[in-house]
Amino acid sequence: MFKLLKKSNKSDARLGVLSTAHGKVSTPFFMPIATKAAVKSMTAGEVKDLGAEILLSNTYHNFLRPGMEVIKKQGGLHEFMQTDLPILTDSGGYQVFSLSNLRKIKGDDVEFRSHLDGSKQILNPKKVIDIQVTLGSDVMMVLDECVGLPSKREVAELALERTTRWAKQAIDYKNKLNKKSAKVSKQLVFGIVQGADFKDLRLRSAKELTDLNFDGYAVGGLAVGEPAKTMYKVLDYTVPALPDDKARYLMGVGYPENIIESVKRGIDMFDCVIPTREARHGKLYVRKKTGFGKGFYETLIITNAKFKNSKKIFADGRFGKYTYAYVHHLFKTQETLGTRLATMNNLEFYLTLMKDIRVAIKNNKF
Repeated sequence: MFKLLKKSNKSDARLGVLSTAHGKVSTPFFMPIATKAAVKSMTAGEVKDLGAEILLSNTYHNFLRPGMEVIKKQGGLHEFMQTDLPILTDSGGYQVFSLSNLRKIKGDDVEFRSHLDGSKQILNPKKVIDIQVTLGSDVMMVLDECVGLPSKREVAELALERTTRWAKQAIDYKNKLNKKSAKVSKQLVFGIVQGADFKDLRLRSAKELTDLNFDGYAVGGLAVGEPAKTMYKVLDYTVPALPDDKARYLMGVGYPENIIESVKRGIDMFDCVIPTREARHGKLYVRKKTGFGKGFYETLIITNAKFKNSKKIFADGRFGKYTYAYVHHLFKTQETLGTRLATMNNLEFYLTLMKDIRVAIKNNKF
């Protein structure tokens, strides 16, 4: 499932390979976001051509629309999206957090009103596994409860206890399904460490989850508005508590500098909406120099007037010899090609960054 190939002698960075039902993925890696079974403005094939080895989609959103009946008839998420890339599906746990005004937790059921039509829906640990079985994802995430930061200790502890209880229900249920289906047994399942920014709670969560022997482990409940230094501090004491022989996933992170610092702390997997979301607003990520030091990249707001007459070639011509002036024009006239080009640029930036990090670790320069 996960093979550790090399540890850096300069940091806690590591090289590895995550093996899934749809192929192997070199770590550390970044997952482009296909929340609703699509990467915004791009086909899965185009994202693969940019260098992506795995995608992320979302259990909650696909459950609501198009719904499991549609996905099942289509033969699963891979057939629906027309991709042969591995897919990781988030559990919906983040939506339990972010849509708190629409949901209630009753026992082990999360009752909520659909943000689409107001209909009453229920998620629980077993149902979330069933949904991901139907989706056919390569990596399933268990249902967890995320809390915002800063958090009161009693709130964080209650969420931790619920997360562990749900994790046990999920892994026990998944193990039963494994015995009935060889296909399901190939789907990996990851636990999610919670505990806010309380060291003893994070370590407790890590211990309780590793005792359940998941295929990999995620660190959740970060990148929810806290300062970067808080996130790094949590990683400093949480990551060493996770097994060396399992993949480590930092959920929802982040900016390039966050990824770099997290890789140095031993994280293998990342996802974030930043490259695609900011592309839609005309924010471009551009590499300025080699290496990973301060100022190695810049962000450009292509809608700024200074680009109106720029003859500089956008993205060095990788997507055609379009000038900055042309991309500026596309955004100003709200042509969808502008969003596509910006998304391609940003995803390639992130995917190339991960490739460069892997090379640097291999050469003992990271």
